[in-house]
Amino acid sequence: MKKMKHEAELFKEAFLEAIKYAEGRGVVEFEPTDSASEKLLYIYRLMVHDKVMQPLPEDQVSEKALRHKLAMWYSKKLPKDHPLLK
Repeated sequence: MKKMKHEAELFKEAFLEAIKYAEGRGVVEFEPTDSASEKLLYIYRLMVHDKVMQPLPEDQVSEKALRHKLAMWYSKKLPKDHPLLK
């Protein structure tokens, strides 16, 4: 897994977008007390279920891998000339 340039910033934006996606589906309402790790895992499982992203082998599911996967998903939704892709 090669780290992307601006991956942390991409992840932050991707995480917010993914929360909107999950809540917009009406399947979850995150509480302020839910940890970021719990939200991330739930979002990953939901997106795999919806076939929005490919699943990782179960032994490779980790917070670091999920952060990378979510950043990759979001980067594909951005326009080619977006500053975070340079």
